[in-house]
Amino acid sequence: MRRYLEVIRSPHLGAMFAASLLARLPIGINGLAIVLLLRAETGSFAVAGAAAGALALGTGIAAPFAARVIDAAGRRVLPMLAVVHAAGLGAIVALAGPDAHAAPLIACATIAGAAFPPASSVVRVQYPVLLRDRPHLLQSAFALDSVLTEGIFTIGPLITAALVATVAPAAALLVSAVAVLGGTFALVAALPPVVPRVQERTGGRLGALAAPGIRTLALTMFPVGFAFGALEVAIPAFADAEGRPELAGVLIAVWSVASLLGGLAYGAMPRRGSLARVHLQVALALPLSFLPLALAVSPATMALLVVPAGVLIAPMIATRNELAGKVALAGTETEAYTWPLTALVGGIAFGAATSGALSDATSWQVAVLVAAGAAALGALLATARRATLVPAT
Repeated sequence: MRRYLEVIRSPHLGAMFAASLLARLPIGINGLAIVLLLRAETGSFAVAGAAAGALALGTGIAAPFAARVIDAAGRRVLPMLAVVHAAGLGAIVALAGPDAHAAPLIACATIAGAAFPPASSVVRVQYPVLLRDRPHLLQSAFALDSVLTEGIFTIGPLITAALVATVAPAAALLVSAVAVLGGTFALVAALPPVVPRVQERTGGRLGALAAPGIRTLALTMFPVGFAFGALEVAIPAFADAEGRPELAGVLIAVWSVASLLGGLAYGAMPRRGSLARVHLQVALALPLSFLPLALAVSPATMALLVVPAGVLIAPMIATRNELAGKVALAGTETEAYTWPLTALVGGIAFGAATSGALSDATSWQVAVLVAAGAAALGALLATARRATLVPAT
Protein backbone atom coordinates (compact mmCIF):
# COMPACT_ATOMS: atom_id res chain seq x y z
CA MET A 1 0.00 0.00 0.00
CA ARG A 2 3.06 2.26 0.08
CA ARG A 3 2.46 3.36 -3.50
CA TYR A 4 -1.11 4.41 -2.72
CA LEU A 5 0.08 6.47 0.23
CA GLU A 6 2.62 8.18 -2.03
CA VAL A 7 -0.14 8.99 -4.53
CA ILE A 8 -2.50 10.40 -1.92
CA ARG A 9 0.26 12.43 -0.26
CA SER A 10 1.31 14.00 -3.57
CA PRO A 11 0.46 17.72 -3.85
CA HIS A 12 -3.19 18.28 -4.78
CA LEU A 13 -3.97 14.60 -5.35
CA GLY A 14 -5.36 13.74 -1.91
CA ALA A 15 -7.77 16.67 -1.98
CA MET A 16 -8.69 15.92 -5.60
CA PHE A 17 -9.51 12.29 -4.81
CA ALA A 18 -11.73 13.30 -1.87
CA ALA A 19 -13.54 16.02 -3.80
CA SER A 20 -14.04 13.89 -6.90
CA LEU A 21 -15.41 11.05 -4.79
CA LEU A 22 -18.10 13.41 -3.47
CA ALA A 23 -18.73 14.91 -6.91
CA ARG A 24 -19.13 11.45 -8.43
CA LEU A 25 -21.29 10.03 -5.63
CA PRO A 26 -24.52 10.77 -7.57
CA ILE A 27 -23.48 8.08 -10.06
CA GLY A 28 -24.31 5.50 -7.40
CA ILE A 29 -27.41 7.28 -6.11
CA ASN A 30 -29.41 8.84 -8.93
CA GLY A 31 -30.68 5.86 -10.91
CA LEU A 32 -31.98 3.88 -7.94
CA ALA A 33 -33.29 6.98 -6.16
CA ILE A 34 -35.27 8.12 -9.22
CA VAL A 35 -36.81 4.68 -9.65
CA LEU A 36 -37.83 4.45 -6.00
CA LEU A 37 -39.14 8.03 -5.85
CA LEU A 38 -41.22 7.92 -9.03
CA ARG A 39 -42.54 4.42 -8.36
CA ALA A 40 -43.72 5.58 -4.93
CA GLU A 41 -45.21 8.85 -6.20
CA THR A 42 -46.68 7.85 -9.58
CA GLY A 43 -47.28 4.16 -8.96
CA SER A 44 -45.65 3.37 -12.30
CA PHE A 45 -42.44 1.47 -12.89
CA ALA A 46 -42.70 2.46 -16.56
CA VAL A 47 -42.43 6.18 -15.75
CA ALA A 48 -39.73 5.52 -13.15
CA GLY A 49 -37.68 3.40 -15.53
CA ALA A 50 -38.08 5.86 -18.40
CA ALA A 51 -36.84 8.75 -16.24
CA ALA A 52 -33.87 6.76 -14.90
CA GLY A 53 -33.01 5.66 -18.42
CA ALA A 54 -33.25 9.24 -19.69
CA LEU A 55 -30.83 10.42 -17.02
CA ALA A 56 -28.30 7.71 -17.93
CA LEU A 57 -28.74 8.35 -21.65
CA GLY A 58 -28.30 12.09 -21.17
CA THR A 59 -25.06 11.55 -19.29
CA GLY A 60 -23.71 9.06 -21.80
CA ILE A 61 -24.43 11.19 -24.84
CA ALA A 62 -23.47 14.59 -23.44
CA ALA A 63 -20.34 13.68 -21.44
CA PRO A 64 -17.88 13.84 -24.36
CA PHE A 65 -19.26 17.17 -25.52
CA ALA A 66 -19.24 18.63 -22.00
CA ALA A 67 -15.62 17.51 -21.72
CA ARG A 68 -14.84 19.12 -25.09
CA VAL A 69 -16.17 22.43 -23.75
CA ILE A 70 -13.96 22.02 -20.66
CA ASP A 71 -10.92 21.37 -22.87
CA ALA A 72 -11.67 24.62 -24.71
CA ALA A 73 -13.00 26.88 -21.94
CA GLY A 74 -11.38 25.48 -18.81
CA ARG A 75 -12.48 24.26 -15.40
CA ARG A 76 -14.90 27.13 -14.78
CA VAL A 77 -17.47 25.14 -16.75
CA LEU A 78 -17.64 22.50 -14.00
CA PRO A 79 -19.57 24.53 -11.38
CA MET A 80 -22.10 25.66 -14.00
CA LEU A 81 -22.77 22.06 -14.98
CA ALA A 82 -23.11 21.07 -11.32
CA VAL A 83 -25.72 23.77 -10.70
CA VAL A 84 -27.79 22.66 -13.71
CA HIS A 85 -27.52 18.99 -12.67
CA ALA A 86 -28.60 19.75 -9.10
CA ALA A 87 -31.47 21.91 -10.39
CA GLY A 88 -32.60 19.04 -12.62
CA LEU A 89 -32.68 16.66 -9.66
CA GLY A 90 -34.59 19.23 -7.62
CA ALA A 91 -37.10 19.61 -10.45
CA ILE A 92 -37.72 15.85 -10.48
CA VAL A 93 -38.45 15.95 -6.75
CA ALA A 94 -40.76 18.95 -7.19
CA LEU A 95 -42.66 17.43 -10.11
CA ALA A 96 -43.06 13.96 -8.63
CA GLY A 97 -46.57 13.25 -7.46
CA PRO A 98 -49.66 11.10 -8.11
CA ASP A 99 -50.74 13.33 -11.02
CA ALA A 100 -47.28 13.88 -12.48
CA HIS A 101 -46.93 13.60 -16.24
CA ALA A 102 -44.16 11.48 -17.65
CA ALA A 103 -42.90 13.98 -20.25
CA PRO A 104 -41.72 16.72 -17.85
CA LEU A 105 -40.08 14.17 -15.56
CA ILE A 106 -38.23 12.57 -18.46
CA ALA A 107 -37.20 15.98 -19.78
CA CYS A 108 -35.80 17.04 -16.37
CA ALA A 109 -33.98 13.72 -16.02
CA THR A 110 -32.44 14.12 -19.47
CA ILE A 111 -31.25 17.65 -18.67
CA ALA A 112 -29.87 16.56 -15.31
CA GLY A 113 -28.00 13.68 -16.92
CA ALA A 114 -26.60 15.82 -19.72
CA ALA A 115 -25.31 18.39 -17.21
CA PHE A 116 -23.56 15.89 -14.94
CA PRO A 117 -20.00 17.26 -14.53
CA PRO A 118 -17.33 14.94 -16.00
CA ALA A 119 -15.30 15.12 -12.80
CA SER A 120 -13.68 11.75 -13.47
CA SER A 121 -12.15 12.90 -16.73
CA VAL A 122 -11.01 16.22 -15.28
CA VAL A 123 -9.17 14.43 -12.47
CA ARG A 124 -7.61 11.82 -14.76
CA VAL A 125 -6.10 14.54 -16.93
CA GLN A 126 -4.15 15.73 -13.89
CA TYR A 127 -2.44 12.43 -13.01
CA PRO A 128 0.27 12.55 -15.71
CA VAL A 129 0.83 16.25 -14.97
CA LEU A 130 1.11 15.99 -11.19
CA LEU A 131 3.11 12.77 -11.30
CA ARG A 132 5.40 13.66 -14.20
CA ASP A 133 8.43 13.49 -11.88
CA ARG A 134 7.31 10.11 -10.51
CA PRO A 135 5.89 8.21 -13.50
CA HIS A 136 6.09 4.91 -11.63
CA LEU A 137 3.08 6.10 -9.57
CA LEU A 138 0.82 6.60 -12.59
CA GLN A 139 -0.28 2.98 -12.59
CA SER A 140 -1.24 3.21 -8.91
CA ALA A 141 -3.10 6.50 -9.43
CA PHE A 142 -5.25 5.08 -12.20
CA ALA A 143 -5.82 1.87 -10.25
CA LEU A 144 -6.90 3.84 -7.18
CA ASP A 145 -9.24 5.85 -9.41
CA SER A 146 -10.91 2.67 -10.68
CA VAL A 147 -11.20 1.33 -7.13
CA LEU A 148 -12.89 4.56 -6.01
CA THR A 149 -15.35 4.16 -8.87
CA GLU A 150 -16.18 0.65 -7.69
CA GLY A 151 -16.64 2.07 -4.20
CA ILE A 152 -19.14 4.62 -5.49
CA PHE A 153 -21.28 1.85 -6.96
CA THR A 154 -21.24 0.14 -3.55
CA ILE A 155 -21.66 3.15 -1.27
CA GLY A 156 -24.23 4.99 -3.38
CA PRO A 157 -26.97 2.33 -3.27
CA LEU A 158 -26.38 1.82 0.47
CA ILE A 159 -26.84 5.55 1.12
CA THR A 160 -29.97 5.52 -1.04
CA ALA A 161 -31.42 2.52 0.78
CA ALA A 162 -30.72 4.08 4.18
CA LEU A 163 -32.36 7.40 3.23
CA VAL A 164 -35.38 5.68 1.68
CA ALA A 165 -35.85 3.57 4.81
CA THR A 166 -35.37 6.39 7.32
CA VAL A 167 -36.59 9.53 5.50
CA ALA A 168 -38.02 9.33 1.97
CA PRO A 169 -36.86 8.58 -1.58
CA ALA A 170 -36.78 12.32 -2.32
CA ALA A 171 -34.12 12.75 0.37
CA ALA A 172 -31.70 10.60 -1.60
CA LEU A 173 -31.97 12.86 -4.66
CA LEU A 174 -31.54 15.96 -2.52
CA VAL A 175 -28.43 14.47 -0.91
CA SER A 176 -27.17 13.70 -4.41
CA ALA A 177 -27.73 17.32 -5.44
CA VAL A 178 -25.80 18.57 -2.41
CA ALA A 179 -22.99 16.09 -3.10
CA VAL A 180 -22.52 17.14 -6.72
CA LEU A 181 -22.50 20.83 -5.77
CA GLY A 182 -20.15 20.46 -2.81
CA GLY A 183 -17.88 17.97 -4.53
CA THR A 184 -17.59 19.92 -7.78
CA PHE A 185 -16.83 23.25 -6.12
CA ALA A 186 -14.32 21.51 -3.84
CA LEU A 187 -12.72 19.81 -6.84
CA VAL A 188 -12.27 23.10 -8.69
CA ALA A 189 -10.61 24.52 -5.57
CA ALA A 190 -8.36 21.46 -5.23
CA LEU A 191 -7.12 21.46 -8.82
CA PRO A 192 -3.60 22.82 -9.29
CA PRO A 193 -3.22 26.32 -10.74
CA VAL A 194 -3.47 26.50 -14.48
CA VAL A 195 -0.05 26.78 -16.08
CA PRO A 196 -0.28 29.00 -19.16
CA ARG A 197 0.90 27.21 -22.25
CA VAL A 198 0.69 27.69 -25.95
CA GLN A 199 -1.15 24.69 -27.30
CA GLU A 200 -3.49 24.49 -30.23
CA ARG A 201 -6.41 22.15 -29.95
CA THR A 202 -6.15 19.34 -32.51
CA GLY A 203 -8.68 16.91 -33.88
CA GLY A 204 -11.01 19.31 -35.69
CA ARG A 205 -14.68 18.44 -35.62
CA LEU A 206 -13.95 14.89 -34.52
CA GLY A 207 -12.29 16.19 -31.38
CA ALA A 208 -10.75 13.40 -29.33
CA LEU A 209 -12.07 10.77 -31.77
CA ALA A 210 -9.57 12.00 -34.35
CA ALA A 211 -6.99 9.95 -32.43
CA PRO A 212 -6.97 6.32 -33.71
CA GLY A 213 -6.21 5.06 -30.20
CA ILE A 214 -9.29 6.74 -28.72
CA ARG A 215 -11.43 5.23 -31.49
CA THR A 216 -9.97 1.83 -30.63
CA LEU A 217 -10.70 2.21 -26.92
CA ALA A 218 -14.28 3.33 -27.59
CA LEU A 219 -14.83 0.54 -30.12
CA THR A 220 -13.49 -2.17 -27.84
CA MET A 221 -15.12 -0.97 -24.62
CA PHE A 222 -18.65 -1.26 -26.04
CA PRO A 223 -18.58 -5.09 -26.19
CA VAL A 224 -16.83 -5.18 -22.81
CA GLY A 225 -19.62 -3.03 -21.39
CA PHE A 226 -22.13 -5.36 -23.04
CA ALA A 227 -20.54 -8.24 -21.15
CA PHE A 228 -20.72 -6.40 -17.82
CA GLY A 229 -24.37 -5.48 -18.36
CA ALA A 230 -25.26 -9.01 -19.42
CA LEU A 231 -23.69 -10.50 -16.30
CA GLU A 232 -25.44 -7.96 -14.06
CA VAL A 233 -28.70 -9.56 -15.23
CA ALA A 234 -27.51 -13.14 -15.70
CA ILE A 235 -26.32 -13.45 -12.09
CA PRO A 236 -29.71 -12.41 -10.61
CA ALA A 237 -31.36 -14.73 -13.16
CA PHE A 238 -29.20 -17.56 -11.80
CA ALA A 239 -30.24 -16.74 -8.23
CA ASP A 240 -33.89 -16.72 -9.28
CA ALA A 241 -33.52 -20.09 -11.05
CA GLU A 242 -32.04 -21.49 -7.86
CA GLY A 243 -35.06 -20.30 -5.91
CA ARG A 244 -32.91 -17.84 -3.94
CA PRO A 245 -33.56 -14.46 -5.60
CA GLU A 246 -32.59 -12.67 -2.39
CA LEU A 247 -28.98 -13.78 -2.94
CA ALA A 248 -28.66 -11.82 -6.18
CA GLY A 249 -27.48 -8.72 -4.36
CA VAL A 250 -24.96 -10.73 -2.35
CA LEU A 251 -23.48 -12.32 -5.47
CA ILE A 252 -23.22 -8.96 -7.25
CA ALA A 253 -21.58 -7.49 -4.14
CA VAL A 254 -18.99 -10.30 -4.05
CA TRP A 255 -18.31 -9.67 -7.74
CA SER A 256 -17.80 -5.95 -7.06
CA VAL A 257 -15.54 -6.54 -4.06
CA ALA A 258 -13.43 -8.91 -6.16
CA SER A 259 -13.04 -6.14 -8.74
CA LEU A 260 -12.04 -3.68 -6.05
CA LEU A 261 -9.42 -6.05 -4.65
CA GLY A 262 -8.15 -6.80 -8.15
CA GLY A 263 -7.71 -3.08 -8.76
CA LEU A 264 -5.79 -2.61 -5.53
CA ALA A 265 -3.51 -5.56 -6.33
CA TYR A 266 -2.87 -4.29 -9.86
CA GLY A 267 -1.95 -0.81 -8.69
CA ALA A 268 0.39 -2.10 -5.99
CA MET A 269 2.48 -4.25 -8.32
CA PRO A 270 5.20 -2.95 -10.65
CA ARG A 271 4.18 -3.15 -14.29
CA ARG A 272 5.90 -5.74 -16.44
CA GLY A 273 5.85 -4.81 -20.09
CA SER A 274 4.30 -1.85 -21.83
CA LEU A 275 0.95 -0.39 -20.81
CA ALA A 276 -0.62 -1.44 -24.13
CA ARG A 277 0.62 -4.99 -23.69
CA VAL A 278 -0.77 -5.23 -20.15
CA HIS A 279 -4.11 -3.87 -21.35
CA LEU A 280 -4.29 -6.49 -24.11
CA GLN A 281 -3.35 -9.26 -21.69
CA VAL A 282 -6.14 -8.26 -19.32
CA ALA A 283 -8.59 -7.93 -22.23
CA LEU A 284 -7.75 -11.43 -23.49
CA ALA A 285 -8.04 -12.98 -20.01
CA LEU A 286 -11.35 -11.29 -19.20
CA PRO A 287 -13.66 -13.55 -21.29
CA LEU A 288 -11.87 -16.63 -19.95
CA SER A 289 -12.71 -15.51 -16.42
CA PHE A 290 -16.40 -15.17 -17.35
CA LEU A 291 -16.88 -18.60 -18.95
CA PRO A 292 -16.76 -20.68 -15.72
CA LEU A 293 -19.80 -18.80 -14.39
CA ALA A 294 -21.97 -20.94 -16.69
CA LEU A 295 -20.88 -24.01 -14.69
CA ALA A 296 -22.33 -22.81 -11.37
CA VAL A 297 -24.61 -25.43 -9.79
CA SER A 298 -25.40 -23.68 -6.50
CA PRO A 299 -25.23 -20.22 -4.92
CA ALA A 300 -22.06 -21.29 -3.10
CA THR A 301 -20.25 -22.25 -6.28
CA MET A 302 -21.41 -19.08 -8.00
CA ALA A 303 -20.06 -17.05 -5.08
CA LEU A 304 -16.67 -18.67 -5.66
CA LEU A 305 -16.76 -18.28 -9.44
CA VAL A 306 -17.63 -14.58 -9.41
CA VAL A 307 -14.35 -13.85 -7.62
CA PRO A 308 -12.04 -14.59 -10.58
CA ALA A 309 -14.70 -13.08 -12.85
CA GLY A 310 -14.35 -9.82 -10.92
CA VAL A 311 -10.65 -9.40 -10.26
CA LEU A 312 -9.81 -8.29 -13.81
CA ILE A 313 -12.52 -5.64 -14.14
CA ALA A 314 -10.83 -2.79 -12.25
CA PRO A 315 -7.44 -3.45 -13.93
CA MET A 316 -9.24 -3.38 -17.28
CA ILE A 317 -10.75 0.02 -16.50
CA ALA A 318 -7.48 1.34 -15.03
CA THR A 319 -5.36 0.40 -18.05
CA ARG A 320 -8.02 1.77 -20.40
CA ASN A 321 -8.06 5.12 -18.62
CA GLU A 322 -4.28 5.39 -18.53
CA LEU A 323 -4.06 4.53 -22.22
CA ALA A 324 -6.67 7.15 -23.12
CA GLY A 325 -4.44 9.87 -21.73
CA LYS A 326 -1.39 8.58 -23.59
CA VAL A 327 -2.96 8.26 -27.04
CA ALA A 328 -5.09 11.43 -26.89
CA LEU A 329 -4.32 14.34 -29.18
CA ALA A 330 -3.07 17.56 -27.60
CA GLY A 331 -5.85 19.76 -26.28
CA THR A 332 -8.46 16.95 -26.25
CA GLU A 333 -7.40 15.10 -23.10
CA THR A 334 -10.54 15.66 -21.01
CA GLU A 335 -12.80 14.60 -23.87
CA ALA A 336 -10.56 11.62 -24.60
CA TYR A 337 -11.30 10.07 -21.21
CA THR A 338 -15.07 10.29 -21.77
CA TRP A 339 -15.46 8.40 -25.06
CA PRO A 340 -14.41 4.94 -23.77
CA LEU A 341 -16.63 5.50 -20.73
CA THR A 342 -19.59 6.49 -22.91
CA ALA A 343 -19.06 3.36 -25.00
CA LEU A 344 -18.82 1.24 -21.84
CA VAL A 345 -22.07 2.65 -20.40
CA GLY A 346 -23.85 2.17 -23.72
CA GLY A 347 -22.66 -1.41 -23.84
CA ILE A 348 -23.85 -2.06 -20.28
CA ALA A 349 -27.35 -0.81 -21.13
CA PHE A 350 -27.54 -2.90 -24.31
CA GLY A 351 -26.07 -5.96 -22.60
CA ALA A 352 -28.51 -5.80 -19.70
CA ALA A 353 -31.49 -5.59 -22.05
CA THR A 354 -30.20 -8.45 -24.22
CA SER A 355 -29.35 -10.64 -21.25
CA GLY A 356 -32.81 -10.17 -19.77
CA ALA A 357 -34.42 -11.28 -23.02
CA LEU A 358 -32.06 -14.27 -23.33
CA SER A 359 -32.64 -15.33 -19.72
CA ASP A 360 -36.40 -15.32 -20.27
CA ALA A 361 -36.28 -17.04 -23.66
CA THR A 362 -33.50 -19.55 -23.01
CA SER A 363 -31.51 -19.70 -19.78
CA TRP A 364 -29.12 -17.70 -17.65
CA GLN A 365 -26.27 -19.92 -18.88
CA VAL A 366 -26.82 -18.70 -22.45
CA ALA A 367 -26.68 -15.11 -21.20
CA VAL A 368 -23.33 -15.84 -19.51
CA LEU A 369 -21.91 -17.40 -22.67
CA VAL A 370 -23.04 -14.42 -24.74
CA ALA A 371 -21.37 -12.11 -22.21
CA ALA A 372 -18.10 -14.03 -22.51
CA GLY A 373 -18.39 -13.91 -26.30
CA ALA A 374 -18.86 -10.14 -26.25
CA ALA A 375 -15.80 -9.69 -24.03
CA ALA A 376 -13.84 -11.92 -26.41
CA LEU A 377 -14.94 -9.74 -29.34
CA GLY A 378 -13.64 -6.68 -27.52
CA ALA A 379 -10.31 -8.42 -26.92
CA LEU A 380 -10.00 -9.46 -30.57
CA LEU A 381 -10.73 -5.92 -31.77
CA ALA A 382 -8.15 -4.51 -29.37
CA THR A 383 -5.58 -7.04 -30.56
CA ALA A 384 -6.29 -6.29 -34.22
CA ARG A 385 -5.89 -2.55 -33.61
CA ARG A 386 -3.08 -2.81 -31.05
CA ALA A 387 -0.78 -0.58 -33.10
CA THR A 388 -3.10 2.38 -32.39
CA LEU A 389 -2.64 1.90 -28.63
CA VAL A 390 1.06 2.71 -28.75
CA PRO A 391 1.64 6.46 -28.22
CA ALA A 392 3.38 8.21 -31.07
CA THR A 393 6.97 9.17 -30.28
